[in-house]
Amino acid sequence: MKKNLNKLGTSSKHGMGTVEIVIIIAVLVALALIFRVALMGYADKIMGYVFNDQNVMDRLGG
Repeated sequence: MKKNLNKLGTSSKHGMGTVEIVIIIAVLVALALIFRVALMGYADKIMGYVFNDQNVMDRLGG
């Protein structure tokens, strides 16, 4: 009976298809666009801290 169901057009649900991956990517891009100001501010803050020479000198004790 199971073999007959597959022949009728119902397919196995193993793995992810291209459509699902495209939808996931579209949702991630949409979220990035919605929260881009917050993400950019967060990235600027982190990069400012990492590349600030005074922070490096304070950590080295100088």
